[in-house]
Amino acid sequence: MLYEFIAVNRDEIISRCRAKVTARLVPTPSEVEIDHGVPMFLDQLVVALRLGLSSSPSMASSAGLHGSDLLRQGFTVSQVVHDYGDVCQSITELAQETNAPITVDDFRQLNACLDNAIADAVTQYGRERNQSTIDGGAVLENERLGFFTHELRNLIHTAIIAYEVVKSGNVGLEGSTGRVLYRSLVGVRDLVARSMAEVGLTRGVQNRQPFLLSAFIEELTSTAALAANAQGITITTMPIEEGLAIDADRQVLAAVVMNVLQNAVKFTRPRSTVTLRVVANAERVRLEVQDECGGLPDGDADGLFHPFDQRSANRTGLGLGLAFSRWATEANDGRIYARTLPGVGCVFTIDLPRIPASTLAIA
Repeated sequence: MLYEFIAVNRDEIISRCRAKVTARLVPTPSEVEIDHGVPMFLDQLVVALRLGLSSSPSMASSAGLHGSDLLRQGFTVSQVVHDYGDVCQSITELAQETNAPITVDDFRQLNACLDNAIADAVTQYGRERNQSTIDGGAVLENERLGFFTHELRNLIHTAIIAYEVVKSGNVGLEGSTGRVLYRSLVGVRDLVARSMAEVGLTRGVQNRQPFLLSAFIEELTSTAALAANAQGITITTMPIEEGLAIDADRQVLAAVVMNVLQNAVKFTRPRSTVTLRVVANAERVRLEVQDECGGLPDGDADGLFHPFDQRSANRTGLGLGLAFSRWATEANDGRIYARTLPGVGCVFTIDLPRIPASTLAIA
């Protein structure tokens, strides 16, 4: 079992992490980072793996403290990510060198533990950095880069490990490991697309143009359905009124709709349905995405759009997707909001100005 392997080789894993941290020249690593954070995390990781957990209150708390400590010591958000990446690399490298098998289930659980720890550490780092700075614009740029690095590192590392498992010949591409590899590659693609749209938005670059919603929605839902189907989730699109048109930055709006769809797929109940419908009147067009998550216990749907807000046990993201969606929608003269249906789910609405279909011919 992986937890036994980590417990037996604890000192060697710590030594390897120490070497990796020391090799990074800037900033200079502290004794606290090398001799306190990693050993504590390894001990908690052994307990979590033994119990079959992907996270625990003690792991989340210590990860948050780790992110807070590194901020106070002047480390970057990338350093926070690297620390946990060192742990994962040290474990997998040692396992390969000693021919210690890591099963697919062990790998999944290890990756989930690391992902949750990174999310907790980086989220706390981001919160404190955001509260303590005066130059909010520069910090936001740095945070976005750090978040991009964090998510991209996780996805690529997952894809590499899954590939190694498939390459060993013990499992095939049609199995669960193949699906892990596929979801990781799709995640990389979606992350890059979202980040490109965000960069364009922050730089004030918008390519607004009129377009029909029917083809736009069909393209997005067919893409989102691939990832949803892999998780046993169905995406249903209700019939769209012919000739509905809007004027917006198509790439940016595509990132918004994909964010909302992915969020719905992420939190809806297993083997349930995510429904997308388009409602329109003479002046407005509303894109509504409804999931079957059961609704929010506190009923505060608006808080979901705050940066770093994460309320579910699924902590694979960093709580920025919906915040970005709000910024992007408002930049296109629209608004986005959510409401909870107790016992049923949540409905996210993207509300945009409607334009006459005749505008398309003129354009």
